[in-house]
Amino acid sequence: MYLHREGTTIIAVTVGICTLLIALANRFLPDFWGGFFLAVFGAVIFFTIQFFRNPKRTIPKPDNNLVYAPADGRVVVIEETEETEYFKDKRLQISIFMSPFNVHVNRNPIGGTVQYKHYHPGKYLVAWHPKSSVENERTTIVLNNGSTDILLRQIAGAMARRIRNYLQAGQQVTQGSEMGFIRFGSRVDIFLPLDAKVKVQIGQTVRGNLDVLARL
Repeated sequence: MYLHREGTTIIAVTVGICTLLIALANRFLPDFWGGFFLAVFGAVIFFTIQFFRNPKRTIPKPDNNLVYAPADGRVVVIEETEETEYFKDKRLQISIFMSPFNVHVNRNPIGGTVQYKHYHPGKYLVAWHPKSSVENERTTIVLNNGSTDILLRQIAGAMARRIRNYLQAGQQVTQGSEMGFIRFGSRVDIFLPLDAKVKVQIGQTVRGNLDVLARL
């Protein structure tokens, strides 16, 4: 299992603190409590490590007209909506909710040129709140595959307190390469042309780089 570089410090600190607490519990508490704290802090270490896992995934069928899932999670929105930041017109929105148990690496759903990037400070409403897309802390990216623009928005949630995005305007990216990372549960919105052919359903679980959301 590969671990993401975003977790290096957090994992080291968590393992160090939990190991110390387990040792202190075993030294000063009765056997029952020592075993209890071993189980609790062992679970904390396991959760922290699994959160930062970074499975290596290869796009099964590279095609810039296929929009692959940029994140692991559950599809919670498929609807026509007004995109007010960049396009300022109606678009087809697909939203993926990432629980704390999902892989939190974000990947480029198409290859091409980064047309736009903007970071917005904001609130930390729960990620499924209708206003989280426009009021929460978020980063917006627009990618162009040579003929079509699509917009992606990384959105912080109640637990997610840090959005990382590695792209810059003007950069060339390949389909499936890393776009960023969001810590501890959140959401990614994708805005597509209205004529995109959706390949997923509400409630469906998708995996980044493996499942196709739509065809342009």
